[in-house]
Amino acid sequence: MCGIVGYVGNREALPILIQGIKCLEYRGYDSAGVAIINNEQKLVIHKCKGKIVDLERSFPKNLNFQGNIGISHTRWATHGKSTEENAHPHTDCTGNIALVHNGIIENYKKLRAMLKKEGHRFVSETDTEILAHLIEKYYNNNNDLHLAVQCALNLVQGTFGIVVIDRANPQKIVAARRGSPLIIGIGNGENFVASDVSALISHTKSVIYLDDNETVEITKDRYIIKNLENAEIEKEISSVSWDVSDISKKGFNHFMLKEIFEQPESITNAFRGRFMENLDTARLGGLQLSANELLKIKHIQIVACGTSWHAGLIGKYLLEDIARIPVKVEYASEYRYHNPVIPSDTLVIAISQSGETADTLAALREAKARGAKVIGITNVIGSTIARETDSGSYIHAGAEIGVASTKAFTSQITILILLSIILGRMKSISPMEGREYIEELKKIPDKVQHILDKNDEIREIAKIYKHAKNALYLGRGVNFPVALEGALKLKEISYVHAEGYPAAEMKHGPIALIDKNMPVFFIVIKDFIHDKVINNMEEVKARSGKIIAIANENDIAVEKLADSIITIPKTLSNLSPLLTVIPLQLLAYHIAVLRGCNVDQPRNLAKSVTVE
Repeated sequence: MCGIVGYVGNREALPILIQGIKCLEYRGYDSAGVAIINNEQKLVIHKCKGKIVDLERSFPKNLNFQGNIGISHTRWATHGKSTEENAHPHTDCTGNIALVHNGIIENYKKLRAMLKKEGHRFVSETDTEILAHLIEKYYNNNNDLHLAVQCALNLVQGTFGIVVIDRANPQKIVAARRGSPLIIGIGNGENFVASDVSALISHTKSVIYLDDNETVEITKDRYIIKNLENAEIEKEISSVSWDVSDISKKGFNHFMLKEIFEQPESITNAFRGRFMENLDTARLGGLQLSANELLKIKHIQIVACGTSWHAGLIGKYLLEDIARIPVKVEYASEYRYHNPVIPSDTLVIAISQSGETADTLAALREAKARGAKVIGITNVIGSTIARETDSGSYIHAGAEIGVASTKAFTSQITILILLSIILGRMKSISPMEGREYIEELKKIPDKVQHILDKNDEIREIAKIYKHAKNALYLGRGVNFPVALEGALKLKEISYVHAEGYPAAEMKHGPIALIDKNMPVFFIVIKDFIHDKVINNMEEVKARSGKIIAIANENDIAVEKLADSIITIPKTLSNLSPLLTVIPLQLLAYHIAVLRGCNVDQPRNLAKSVTVE
């Protein structure tokens, strides 16, 4: 969601703050701002609606932004429209305290009314502004900025990652988190704070991840971490394993295209070192469950959002077919609101690329509160989900900058395949079947590359359908969730209305939409339901729909019906989503580019959704 960067040290703060929020642009935003305590001991603020480039172009010439401490922010609007007044940083009545915020203050109306009665004046529609006034209220009482922040936040209901500066404390930053990520960057004679490690790695690889209800006071030489009760806390310093090159485009026009093309490597990284070939099974080192605990699993519940939810749906097919364990996949945003039934022998799996998705965090906390064993599947080392689950597995996909997830999706599927093999070998499948899955999974990266080599061919197909206003995506079995994911990708980045369905469901309503202008994307592989999908293709053809097929090579039945075909290599049916999704990612990408859309930063979307 919102991007936050803070700096205190000996260097000029402004270039660091601007570059920092540029590194967070991929998260999605609609306005930006910066606040600096300058070398004249004045608090100067500049903010505007639009992009960071608009902020840079519009700095007022009559203000001095030279200083060694400051904060910057990119906003994704929740309370109040995208306007200069609603952009961060926000200030108190005196204009001495400035803060930036990621999250939602749920009781802001009540707090705003209280503060208004006390004489505070508000200039924005945001929930954030009340935080500046609350801090002002308590700062006037005790003259201690850190304590004032703690007192203010003890009144707050909701989520926050906040960073605060005060003109009267020109060498001090105070930050706090609950539900929204904040990371301290440890430098030499300088320190940083940010909402994402990507804003820090050009300056330091030594970081501290704040946990919920922790606050920190930062100067250029030290940091003091406390809880909201003002008790000091010792925290471990972690080392970031990736560097600046991981967040560069490396010659590609967009991050999304680069990340699509990285999938042979990212899938390999997901399974590298995780096969136990002597036992024809797999292992997940972070899965800290004994063989006895794994054998006791009778039910699995998967909680996730968006693309991760689609990966979870594929996981359901895999785990039920290979391990013979019933699986329920739930939208994390709905999980805790329907009083979920969690039997004692249930394993709950939380899936999130960022490890910070607010709804998924809330769901896993609900599951833990009900006594469930919870594991996480995430990409970001040190993320909140990684820290709060009992155990789990990193997907090792590397930095994913494009808002529309691609390589994280296939890496999540790879981990779910490994988990299915582990449980399947313990419960249902033979050594020969386990070996077959392992040997075929090893071949997947080369088969993905074979599809990527068709990129020019796929671009030509995209040209045919770039003007479509609607699209249907149809698949069956384990490829039904791939149809959902293909439709989501088109919606996300090209703004074309698209829906995914099980192919057989088409005749229960969606078939009414089919005419000569409707492109219908079929996933049809040579498996046990191949003929059923061919029948569904016949139904579309009879109504003049345009068929684009993702099919195995030399499929004569598909060739007779499809207007366009993208062929993929054959693999085991349960592994096929790792291949069938690649053409759909490329089609969505090229259609979006041909329509002139901002592929890496689609409108209204954010990379990491840290608010409910």
